[in-house]
Amino acid sequence: MNIYEKLRLPTKAEIVAFLAREFPQNKCVVEAVGANSATVSHPIGVDELRPGGTVAGPVLMAVADVAMYVAVLGTIGIVPLAVTTSFNVNFLRKPSPDKSIVAVCKLIKVGRTLAVGDVSLYSQGDTAMVAHAVATYSIPPSREPGSRAQPAI
Repeated sequence: MNIYEKLRLPTKAEIVAFLAREFPQNKCVVEAVGANSATVSHPIGVDELRPGGTVAGPVLMAVADVAMYVAVLGTIGIVPLAVTTSFNVNFLRKPSPDKSIVAVCKLIKVGRTLAVGDVSLYSQGDTAMVAHAVATYSIPPSREPGSRAQPAI
């Protein structure tokens, strides 16, 4: 049994409100949230393109990281100080410069202190991955000795 299964998990609306409040610069749209998963999208315009007409790598990495964060929050509750500790990305093919980027995250393992996830990125409507990321998040300990991280909701 996952140590977080007994918690009341946040709704998609609660996660969206949290991101809007804490990360107002975020352009990602939360499409879906489930225990151990999340899907987010990011609209692509001229601001996200690099020379050569492709989506800039940092944009793809940010979308993958947001998908991972949303999946973690959807699984353990809104724990604002859950942070990225490791991030590896492989760029596989040129994304479409006029379609949103969609990131689908599946958490592989969620423990007391770490969560590991796999993120697949696509140009919206395409089935071929444009990038693949694996990330690890650190889950902060609770302030109370012997207890787990406490969600903010």
